[in-house]
Amino acid sequence: MKKHFLSLCMTCMLSMGALMAQVANYDVVPLPQTVNQSSAPGFVLNENTKVVCPEGNADMHRNAHFLCDYITEMTQLKVGHQSMPAKAKVAQVAKGNILLTLDPKIKNVEGYTINVTATGVVISGQTPAGVFLGIQTLRKSLPVLKEKPQNVTLPAVNIVDEPRYAYRGMMLDCARHFFTVDMVKEYIDLIALHGMNRFHWHLTEDQGWRIEIKQYPRLTEVGAWRSGTTVGKNSGIDDGVRHGGFYTQDECREIVKYAADRYITVIPEIDMPGHMLAALASYPELGCTGGPYEVSHNWGVFPDVLCMGKEDTFKFIEGVLDEVISIFPSEYVHIGGDECPRTRWAECPLCQKRIAEEGLVAQEGRSKEDLLQGYFTRRVEKYLHEKGKKLIGWDELLNCNVDLSSTIMSWHGAEPGAKAAKLGHDVIMSPNKPMYFDHYQTDNISHEPLSIGGNETVKDVYSFEPVAADLAADQAKHILGVQANLWTEYVAYPHHIEYQVLPRMAALAEVQWLQPAKKDYDAFLGRLKRLKEIYDMHNWTVAQHVFR
Repeated sequence: MKKHFLSLCMTCMLSMGALMAQVANYDVVPLPQTVNQSSAPGFVLNENTKVVCPEGNADMHRNAHFLCDYITEMTQLKVGHQSMPAKAKVAQVAKGNILLTLDPKIKNVEGYTINVTATGVVISGQTPAGVFLGIQTLRKSLPVLKEKPQNVTLPAVNIVDEPRYAYRGMMLDCARHFFTVDMVKEYIDLIALHGMNRFHWHLTEDQGWRIEIKQYPRLTEVGAWRSGTTVGKNSGIDDGVRHGGFYTQDECREIVKYAADRYITVIPEIDMPGHMLAALASYPELGCTGGPYEVSHNWGVFPDVLCMGKEDTFKFIEGVLDEVISIFPSEYVHIGGDECPRTRWAECPLCQKRIAEEGLVAQEGRSKEDLLQGYFTRRVEKYLHEKGKKLIGWDELLNCNVDLSSTIMSWHGAEPGAKAAKLGHDVIMSPNKPMYFDHYQTDNISHEPLSIGGNETVKDVYSFEPVAADLAADQAKHILGVQANLWTEYVAYPHHIEYQVLPRMAALAEVQWLQPAKKDYDAFLGRLKRLKEIYDMHNWTVAQHVFR
């Protein structure tokens, strides 16, 4: 009798657990700005439910497809979709369904609302991008079910949401190590899941050139490949294994479209004038010494950079940028500009001649070679402006006397970003502490994969505030957003990419999305456990430190 009673209790508990698992939960990451949940009856989602979208709107039809797929992925329920005729009444169409609609009254271009009642669900946005972000919130609220239920209950709620920052990014370095198109798409899927909208794609380096440039075919014939890679941290031991690869222009366009379908802008980075050994190995005449040069096997900063005294250098850069611009519709092109030694320029007669011709004189702590990089950057920026593009560069540009129209990506901590904002530059905050996800994520590294160093925990990421306390309101407006970076000197495999960014991406998402007063780390950890169920559903490799 006792065994029978215990068995009955266990059965009841399992049944109750299954029932609880079939209820949506709006404690998602990033947390919406306003969640007003009521005790009124909620909406019952089942296989009779339809996702309805405006007739003739391709973006909204794609959104409907995404939502149908997400519902099936999360709950195993298969729901269909249909169009809403232009003159149909919202209340009538939404009855028993999930309606996706556009609402010009929503102020933010990425803002959205979700209204759930017993009769239906309405997700509204000023734009299809806003609707997509609302879909992500609904997606993450659903339970992860391994078996198909009869239905899933969505509690009655009114959600009003918009992001804090317009620029919410992640960078992936595909130059130190090459990754497949499928891996890049997975990275974009992660960006979408976390409510982000920028993918910064690092495509060129000393260790490899990764984008096809038809005018300069040797960039991929030679520059995309290295004959070996250093073992560990420049140990002096080389593995002797040929490594490389590149993305054809058609593959780049495929990735741009894949991202655009998810309302994510791809920002290409062609690093210049430093970090150019792969280009110099392909076209040695572009260097100050003429070579010979080799695609680097090692990590670090190298003295050989583009020659500033040769007009062919600028012809090359303009030719490369012409083809890059034809592929990437982003308003921005990132030109790097970081870690560019002046050694060769100081010794090069042609570079010194350029310095004299341009009247560059050391001043205010800047050498004439520093100002030579400023000349280069202004000239490239002028060319980009003529093509309707804007320039982003790393914070080294602040030491080069560049124009205020240059957008600064602050990586030497947060201080350069604050300085740039005070000067009047637009700024993207991407400080190496805590936004370099190639760093370790714990002090106890004995069982961690090799990383470049540092220690940026989930809490470190979550605690970052992009706006310095001493910035005035008009200066703070120059902080466009926040980005984290994954450099790949020591990251060579897809599972390692996942491990380095998850779950730190979740902490970043709340930095990008929430106003500071709404952030709560302990509450975030509770929401993160639910998000991890989605990570696990996809079999992504997740760092476990905060879950122990």
